[in-house]
Amino acid sequence: MDGRLLGAAMLACGLLAAQKVPQVKKTTATDTSPASGKDMYAHYCASCHGKEGRGDGPAARALKSTPTDLTRLSATNNGKFPEIKVAHAIDGNYDVAAHGSRDMPIWGDVFHEMDGSGMPTARIRVANLTTYVQSIQAK
Repeated sequence: MDGRLLGAAMLACGLLAAQKVPQVKKTTATDTSPASGKDMYAHYCASCHGKEGRGDGPAARALKSTPTDLTRLSATNNGKFPEIKVAHAIDGNYDVAAHGSRDMPIWGDVFHEMDGSGMPTARIRVANLTTYVQSIQAK
């Protein structure tokens, strides 16, 4: 199984309605523009973390742990957005304890595979996605 499929395990996150226990539908990640953190969030993250980032996406019920409410990261970090921690959680350099066996895909691996050309766009993707998560912090 290639890294894109593994990394995209949570991407579609469509719940299989015919089963009693919700399950996550696994798909291959598709490419999006690295320029828009908002678009990447909607494409890669909202299925689990929810459209508004509150951890209430359609796939949240199928996960072992409730996805993090991304709108409260600053509030739970003494009013300071934990930029490095968020970037590392996205790219896979930081194990997210709440995810247990890490339900959250390691997007850094997926983004590197998307690059293929050797361009540093995986870093740009992580940075722009991190910036978008910072922008949705509850005021």
